[in-house]
Amino acid sequence: MGGTVTAVSSSGTYSFTKPNRESVTLLAGLGVEGDVHAGTTVKHRFRMEKDPSQPNLRQVHLIHEELFDEVRAAGFEVAAGQLGENVTTRGIDLLGLPTGTRLRLGAAAVVEVTGLRNPCAQIDTFSKGLLKQVVGRGEDGRARFRSGIMGVVLVGGVVRPGDGVAVELPEAPHRPLEIV
Repeated sequence: MGGTVTAVSSSGTYSFTKPNRESVTLLAGLGVEGDVHAGTTVKHRFRMEKDPSQPNLRQVHLIHEELFDEVRAAGFEVAAGQLGENVTTRGIDLLGLPTGTRLRLGAAAVVEVTGLRNPCAQIDTFSKGLLKQVVGRGEDGRARFRSGIMGVVLVGGVVRPGDGVAVELPEAPHRPLEIV
């Protein structure tokens, strides 16, 4: 099971969207070099207010490019980096991966999946009504978050558009993704 990196993005400042780059460097235990969310402890502003000593389980944000196709069909234009992700992929059901899955990005980098991204109100600030497109309801009636997944960098390396993504599932039993 695998896919492709279609875009990489980073920003050194707190901004909702992140500009696309020719490459990003993932740093083990930290995240994306030069990105505002890189670090061993939490960098998300809301989470820092609650407890700045929490481990950073959100070092890398990944989104499946297929989401952009879906929201485009609903009348929204969204491109890579515009929802704040660092790595955009195609060909992998990111939301269906279990916690602890390892993603091999490019020649060397390894990211371990920690959980779901919690979509925030900034998505509607970016494009009114888009939040409802990325938060749906499952068959059980529970909220289903579709705005990507989060992970931590286990092995660093350079990641570029066009790089392959290999998926290594953890040993069973698998734990479904939860918000981190």
